Amino acid sequence: MMMRTAVIVGTLLLGIGAVVAQQDALKEAQTTMKGNGKNAGALAAMVKGEKPYDQATVDAALAQFAETAKKLPTLFPDSIKGMQPEGDYQISPKVWEDKAGFAEHAASFGKAVSDAKITNLDALKATLPVIGKQCGGCHETFRVKKG
Repeated sequence: MMMRTAVIVGTLLLGIGAVVAQQDALKEAQTTMKGNGKNAGALAAMVKGEKPYDQATVDAALAQFAETAKKLPTLFPDSIKGMQPEGDYQISPKVWEDKAGFAEHAASFGKAVSDAKITNLDALKATLPVIGKQCGGCHETFRVKKG
């Protein structure tokens, strides 16, 4: 009886651990994407003239984008398929149905970020649309607006 109870408790704990891991993975994906949005917004404010050009902000944004590009291929594991983050958007099933296409988008986003050499406002104005196009292209296919 004691052994069976231990096995049941152990199985329940493993199940809870898996759910927590799924929620952590979903939260990491959402946090990463929100970071991209926040940084893109900061850069866009400079391009629009709403904020002065700031190299430290540009460098921090590019570093975060580069980190995202590295994480993207593993940011949506099979374990979170069907789970949806809070907020206005949900993950399209195409992330899992078209893994090659998703990986291609991740690689092309990574290349746009690594190619970005931004040292002044003119370079930012020329480069931000290239990076933004990569974000938008992926979102069109792999993100769905709730509603």
